[in-house]
Amino acid sequence: MRTHNIWPGQPYPLGATWDGDGVNFALFSVHASGVDLCLYDSHEPARETARYPLPEYSNQVWHGYVPGLRPGQLYGFRVHGPHRPLQGHWFNPNKVLLDPYARAIAGTWHWKDSDALFGYTVGGPEGDLALDRKDSAPHQPKCVVVDPAFDWEGDRPPRTPLAESVLYEVHVKGFTARHPQVPAALRGTYAGLASAPVIDHLRALGVTAVELLPVHQAVPDRNLAERGLTNYWGYQSIGFFAPEARYASAGVGGQQVTEFKHMVKALHRAGLEVILDVVYNHTGEGNHLGPLLSFKGIDNASYYRLVMSDPRYYHDVTGTGNTLNVVEPNVLQLITDSLRYWVQEMHVDGFRFDLATALGRETNGFDPRAAFFDIIRQDPVLASVKLFAEPWDVGEHGYQLGNFPAGWNEWNGRYRDVVRDYWRSAEGTLGAFAGAFTGSHGLFGSRGRQPTASLNFVTAHDGFTLRDLVCYNEKHNDANGEGNQDGESHNRSWNCGAEGPTDDPVVTRLRSRQQRNLLATLLLSQGVPMLLGGDELGRTQKGNNNAYCQDNDLSWFDWENVDTDLLTFAQRLIALRRAHPVLRQRSFLRGRAVRGLGFRDIDWFTPEGEEMTQAHWTSGTTQALAVFLDGHGISGLDPKGQRLTDKGFYLLFNASPAPVTFTLPASDWLVRWEKVLDTSEATPATELRVVHAEEEITLAGHALAVLRQAP
Repeated sequence: MRTHNIWPGQPYPLGATWDGDGVNFALFSVHASGVDLCLYDSHEPARETARYPLPEYSNQVWHGYVPGLRPGQLYGFRVHGPHRPLQGHWFNPNKVLLDPYARAIAGTWHWKDSDALFGYTVGGPEGDLALDRKDSAPHQPKCVVVDPAFDWEGDRPPRTPLAESVLYEVHVKGFTARHPQVPAALRGTYAGLASAPVIDHLRALGVTAVELLPVHQAVPDRNLAERGLTNYWGYQSIGFFAPEARYASAGVGGQQVTEFKHMVKALHRAGLEVILDVVYNHTGEGNHLGPLLSFKGIDNASYYRLVMSDPRYYHDVTGTGNTLNVVEPNVLQLITDSLRYWVQEMHVDGFRFDLATALGRETNGFDPRAAFFDIIRQDPVLASVKLFAEPWDVGEHGYQLGNFPAGWNEWNGRYRDVVRDYWRSAEGTLGAFAGAFTGSHGLFGSRGRQPTASLNFVTAHDGFTLRDLVCYNEKHNDANGEGNQDGESHNRSWNCGAEGPTDDPVVTRLRSRQQRNLLATLLLSQGVPMLLGGDELGRTQKGNNNAYCQDNDLSWFDWENVDTDLLTFAQRLIALRRAHPVLRQRSFLRGRAVRGLGFRDIDWFTPEGEEMTQAHWTSGTTQALAVFLDGHGISGLDPKGQRLTDKGFYLLFNASPAPVTFTLPASDWLVRWEKVLDTSEATPATELRVVHAEEEITLAGHALAVLRQAP
């Protein structure tokens, strides 16, 4: 029943905007012939209470204003136009579509008996070419009109400099789903992430930012639902402005927006930044056989890249079935409007762009001067936040590590591989390891960038956890229901004994040591370190290296069985990094002479205390080396803003299984050293050991030690 009139309204802003008296609706579509606004009962979301044709079409935007509507109103669109799949048009007014600019989405997708969510007759003789006339409203979630008002109480972003940043990659739900100190009603939610026990853990650990796996509203895959699983990670976005409703404890009628804001405010008060993992390269609508949920039915030919010679199909460089068409100006507008919304309205501090190469693809392939990058760089809001790129996609020439423009920081997959290979005792890795440890100058230095362009990691959500990395030689993904064919094919041997759990104390000690080696390397390297959430706790996924569909105990943090020694070690490492600016420099070390005493600001040495020569670097068999880092004249700030000055560090690396004796270099300046860390020790020594120049120090096999210049 119609209870309101509809006025012409305005074409901007896009989406549903409440002004206190009513709601303006605006929807972009080039090829539509008409758009119906449909309103739904908040208590019976399948019941349509009113339908209005949007009365105006201006600048490719359909718009109208309904007086009297208020926040909490459910709505969707039915879009009219040609149903010509062979030409790339999928218009079907039988389907209720989500607003791409919806600030909140309520409801769930009911895949059982829900062929109505597809634009074609599933299983019909014409395949995807037949128009399906079933009404999708009973099975489709609805958009929610949202009141944007919120008291931020003077919230200010921490603005932690990149060189001082330590990122913590974590899943909103998995982090707290089993946390015994978080109230049961808040576990697995935004509010749970903002709770005191969780914030206390993050602050004690010493990280500066949480990088949240996708929190945009996502589509649960039908094929997973049929196997009793779901897309736990959330890389199937459908609402680029809407916080994922699954993580809301307060309700989904717009309350999820408020709860997300409370979370950000609480984290900011604790000095923690919030980075969002965002998926603008594709949507959850899949390929030509996927459901008709939003973009595909609003204007498929504008929103997606289509095969030019056969626009029935999608040009897919993401491996998900579709790719957003960032060459289209209105799609670029959608992405940048979304980014600005999350910064200005939701107060987030930066973004990690999934498959970012796809966003930089122009007509002829990836271009670091693509319109997407130009728009970001010139935008006064977005140019000031942290931007991390996953620098690859699955298309031709998709691996673009090192080729993103200034202002971008890149997930350094080569760092991960090189560091793992070195600690696996692979031969011929010294040079690559040294380059990765010092900021990957070969990737970023020639383009005028600095070590902070490298986002360093050894584990991430996509792959083994740190504990599993050293405990399993092969993946064990059977729980995913794909015959163990998904995920990275193998892990390569760590020579850490049999697969999985063991009671062998020798194997257990070696595995623990390798975890400490990888953590120490990560947190002592130049660049920006990212720690996979739970690695500091010894979290295991029982050998599953692709737990994207495991929304259960396999992926959730096990707070009852924490490796307390490893946690303490991680806390010490991060504290050491934060206390010494030489370990987190803003610019590359150049090997410049220091005080004319034969040392440079960085110098590499053999175990015998001799400077490394080309022959040493290329020997192919050496697995031990040392590096001197000069901290004289380098200053920075501690977490409380106090000025720090530094001295020298000498780091010893031994990836071989046997102990190696190191001789400290001769110097009349660097005479006394304190050993502040040794990964061969499960717990640190109670007193610092002092050693002198030209003395010998024996380092156990598979170990790393850190010496600091003593007074």
